Amino acid sequence: MSEPTSEPGFEGLGLKPELLSALAALGYEEPTPIQRSTMPPLLEGRDVIGQAATGTGKTAAFALPIVQRLTPGAAGQFGCSALVLVPTRELAIQVAEAVTKYGRPLGISVVPIYGGQEIGQQFRHLKKGVDVVVATPGRALDHLRRQSLKVDKARTVVLDEADEMLDLGFADDLEAILGALPDDCQTALFSATLPPRIVAISSKYLSNPVRVEIKSKVADPGELPKIVQTAYVVPHGKKDLALSRVLEAEAPERAIIFCRTRVEVDRLAGDLAAQGYGVAALHGGIDQDQRDRIIKRFKQQAVELLVATDVAARGLHIDNLSHVVNFDLPTSPEVYVHRIGRTGRAGAAGRALSLLESKELRLLKNVERLTRTTIPLGKLPTPADLLARRLGATRAAVSTVLSAGNLDRYRAVVDELATSAELSDVAAAAIAALHQHLSPAREGDEVELAEWKAPSAAARPARSRPAGEEVPAPRPSRKSPAPRASVKPPEPRASVKPPAPRASVKPPAPRASTAVPAPRPSLKAHAPAPPRPSRAAAAHAPSHRPSRESTAPARAPAAPSRASHGSEARARNALPASAAVGRNRSFTRLFVSIGKNAGVRPNDFVGAIANEAGLHSKEIGAIEIGERHSVVEVVDHRADQVIAALKATTIRGRPVKVSIDRNKTGAQRPR
Repeated sequence: MSEPTSEPGFEGLGLKPELLSALAALGYEEPTPIQRSTMPPLLEGRDVIGQAATGTGKTAAFALPIVQRLTPGAAGQFGCSALVLVPTRELAIQVAEAVTKYGRPLGISVVPIYGGQEIGQQFRHLKKGVDVVVATPGRALDHLRRQSLKVDKARTVVLDEADEMLDLGFADDLEAILGALPDDCQTALFSATLPPRIVAISSKYLSNPVRVEIKSKVADPGELPKIVQTAYVVPHGKKDLALSRVLEAEAPERAIIFCRTRVEVDRLAGDLAAQGYGVAALHGGIDQDQRDRIIKRFKQQAVELLVATDVAARGLHIDNLSHVVNFDLPTSPEVYVHRIGRTGRAGAAGRALSLLESKELRLLKNVERLTRTTIPLGKLPTPADLLARRLGATRAAVSTVLSAGNLDRYRAVVDELATSAELSDVAAAAIAALHQHLSPAREGDEVELAEWKAPSAAARPARSRPAGEEVPAPRPSRKSPAPRASVKPPEPRASVKPPAPRASVKPPAPRASTAVPAPRPSLKAHAPAPPRPSRAAAAHAPSHRPSRESTAPARAPAAPSRASHGSEARARNALPASAAVGRNRSFTRLFVSIGKNAGVRPNDFVGAIANEAGLHSKEIGAIEIGERHSVVEVVDHRADQVIAALKATTIRGRPVKVSIDRNKTGAQRPR
């Protein structure tokens, strides 16, 4: 494939005149970096892996080549020429609308299919044959099994927001769908992050893909960042008060506030509504019709604040979102990237604010390592700051009235009051009355929030030891650990090669940078594509990561799927159990009173646990689904939290009973 063209505009990318006219009518002038770098190889029929943040134009990057390459009406009954897989209903609708706009001049037919929609209606649309199907993985697999969707003639498949689909537990569904596609089907994978599970899937189903990474660059001197990030370290138990002050100081036009759990979402939304904000709550306990109404009101700016969980906000893209607030910092830095990518879109400025206690600073460091940026710590507004801001609003209101004039009707009141008080006192009293009306006092206004300061080593008191206590020997250096007789190192394998040096990794940005800035393309060189491997063989090959759904009572270490992957796992598995425990997580098995008879699937458990208990997918282990009950593994220290959360919600519309499976607890296994 040729290098991306340097010609300006979309004209240099090789698009049909009909598509260029459609783009001009939509107001598109310049392709974004991800579009400029991925569209040429996609138009040539190459497989592509595109990594770029949310809001960088990934939809047009794959939709325009799809529309250009397919032949309208060629799919046949129940068939499709292109399949686009997305994580959520909302994103399915948005992508389908975008493809429809681009393909209208060419007569392209597009149908979104997703859960929560009447399946008979979807059946009628698919029966006619569709050029492009945009689907969530679960519903697409349902139609494949019913044979109401046939992909034997599909020319292109796209995985959009692939990392989010895996986080929602769709790994098995994706592999089943990819395995059903023709061997010569073009495959494109787009994602904000590329965790190992995505790399494993791409190695099985993509043939010599062109890899494109749009990197974040440090803002140039004098250049305003697109997303300004700030973190606030909050005293223990004072997050609510800190949030109230930050919102008053920032005055967001529209903001999404992220919490970990459904209970926290409802509580916080109620508190903010009591303070006079227009606020709505969004979480997994809200039915689809109510969810649609909430999102519509937020898009129409009928409410200014949306308090949501990560799972409930998947695929939600709002134009002109001024702020994203992390009331609870996510445990996964990739989730942070997805959250803040919802603001600062299409060249607009945005703000990303995070509230955290000092014990959560490690989570912030994880984000900084992933994004290669330094997020500055801000100072929380003080009572004096709040008073100054409120008085400024009162002063502005009085100035507006003075400028408008027409005050004669009020002079008699002033003259009457001036007979018993100084005129300046009368004016001050009038302003005080107006101030109390415009900015009523709130609970906690006078509370001083202590400013957090990083502890210094010199300030830490030395621990006193009782008389006679032995002073431990110094720990060995990490660089040269003492040999352990009980640990046998793994034998070297000739097929395992050290990773090649990465020239694209740059030193961390200086602390003055506060942005997730404008993207910059990086297109890796590629060789001519070799013959594609059989998809059927790939579908039955061992996965890089074991399937969540299991029927075996015990789990043995999984063999790696490829010689070039999994070297770290092999080395870890070669260690005796006593040496490996420190690297493993201890899991508790939970008995859940729902199974196959209710149609439950692994992603139902992953979604419920992630949404209601706030766990990351890495904290969820094996899921065994029986006929009438299931067993789910979660990390030990979150087991009680998961039990309480699942008892308070429903799975597949049913309340469930949850308890610890006393037969097998605390299972140790590599993660």
